[in-house]
Amino acid sequence: MQVTVLLFASYADTLGTSSIPLELSSGATAGDALDQVRSLAADALPSKPLLAVNERYARPEHVLAAGDEVAIIPPVAGG
Repeated sequence: MQVTVLLFASYADTLGTSSIPLELSSGATAGDALDQVRSLAADALPSKPLLAVNERYARPEHVLAAGDEVAIIPPVAGG
């Protein structure tokens, strides 16, 4: 199945793109998608970044479906 990973701010800058299409096996999780992205640039992502699936916060064990959008959300600072 294919999903799209969305990257923002420093993650997009480091990887040179704001989205990555991924081919995952059926039953794959948001954590599996994160692991695939991490394999492209291991140092670009913290150990436990915030994840969202289809615009809703999600845990790494969230099971994905074909066509889902997985967002890897960088830390946000306020002021």
